[in-house]
Amino acid sequence: MKYLFIHQNFPGQYLHIVKHLVKNPDNEVVFISQAHERGIPGVRSVFYTFSENMPEGLHPALKEIEQGVRRADEVKETAITLKRLGFTPDIIIGHQGWGEMLHLTEVYPDVPILGYFEFYYHIKGLDVDFDPEFPVDDHLPSRVRIKNTINLLSLTNSGWGQTPTLFQWSIYPEWARKKISVLREGVNLDICKPDPAIFHNDFVIGDFVVHPNEKLVTYVARGLEPYRGFHIMMRALPRLLRERQDIKVIIVGRDEVSYGASLEGGISWREYYLRKLESQLDMSRILFAGQTPYSVFTQLLKRSDAHVYLTYPFVLSWSLREAMATGCAIIASDTAPVKEFIADRTTGILTPFLKPASLTDRILEVLEDQNLAQAIRKAAREEAERSLSMEEYLKNYETLIAELIAGRNPQTHFGRSPAEAAILAQAEQE
Repeated sequence: MKYLFIHQNFPGQYLHIVKHLVKNPDNEVVFISQAHERGIPGVRSVFYTFSENMPEGLHPALKEIEQGVRRADEVKETAITLKRLGFTPDIIIGHQGWGEMLHLTEVYPDVPILGYFEFYYHIKGLDVDFDPEFPVDDHLPSRVRIKNTINLLSLTNSGWGQTPTLFQWSIYPEWARKKISVLREGVNLDICKPDPAIFHNDFVIGDFVVHPNEKLVTYVARGLEPYRGFHIMMRALPRLLRERQDIKVIIVGRDEVSYGASLEGGISWREYYLRKLESQLDMSRILFAGQTPYSVFTQLLKRSDAHVYLTYPFVLSWSLREAMATGCAIIASDTAPVKEFIADRTTGILTPFLKPASLTDRILEVLEDQNLAQAIRKAAREEAERSLSMEEYLKNYETLIAELIAGRNPQTHFGRSPAEAAILAQAEQE
């Protein structure tokens, strides 16, 4: 079977399926992306060039459209070259968000396309007007509406879509949901798994040491920013550290903004909130670890006594799945994407996103009630084994691909949501 993958940031969401497919020597996998130094054995990388320089006088709201069309042109020319060299895939799989997929039906009109649909923007009811601390300006709604241009163009092209959660599927227009499958992503349960022995030794990152008799609170985000509740986490810390002297905190994430707005003047959100709160914090008990290697990240989850995950109503982070699989005692925001994964007081503890005091209360509750902590740890791991298995994810992925290659419309849902499955499992036990 011949596969053509497309994602500007190789390998994007396709790491696991690509590594799985190349294990079969009968498969040929080609991946179009921007230039990079990463690689997966058995994958043939093909690069396209792209310049982010924008023409003068371009309306700011049109920047993404301009970039998307230019990416589409470059990927189209790259695909034409591949076709001339004799490569015709059995299926094309790629992320729709950057426009790269827009023109591929012109190159391969008879090849099925599976597009990754990540987020459909709304001017109300999701991330845009969620946090009153950051009010919406008069021009934002129109800019947000225009952000769906590539989304809409992609949806009107031929092909099928995939998205990883019911929340993301539900925010697309009803007419679009009929051609998008919820394909729930999996976790490597052999890497992300509990390790009780880790609590018996010092846990060390650099010069920062967590002793066995100390409680470790963890927070992870790709970028330390309001979209992932970094401001809420920071405001929860002063009382948390005052209440218990045995608490240490490790915060993982980059200073760059992945989602939402940056601060003026080049200051990071971390620096901003440290300036506001540093006098109230015992900094000897807090580590800002930056971006850590994956091996360190997984060890951190295994050692965590209370793991915090917060997000606006937006795309869910992979780290929540990994925390569940690791059997973390998770305290998470009661926002829609999280509630699809965490059943309150079963596989985790939900807390109102906008209330730092409640977050502090819930963390302390988990640290002080070991019966509760152990129950949600056990349930989280069990639920990951039921609904977040990498093997099940890859099996469903291959089924979806096979259906499209055979010319059939696939089912729109693969598996149950973790929270729904956890509630049903608990009801059966009772």
